[in-house]
Amino acid sequence: MADMLKITLTKSTIGASPKQRKVVEALGLKKLHQSVELGDTPQTRGAVDKVSHLVTVEKL
Repeated sequence: MADMLKITLTKSTIGASPKQRKVVEALGLKKLHQSVELGDTPQTRGAVDKVSHLVTVEKL
């Protein structure tokens, strides 16, 4: 079984750039404090790095 990441939106996207808002939406996050579980892939890690100031990541 592949490693999983739990990604939680902890800060609002109100002040974020439109590109960062699209990354957050692409991760499947819509509301504050919402969490999603995604596979630990290079694509997911890259997206998380782009919005690391808005999300928290836990390894499951």
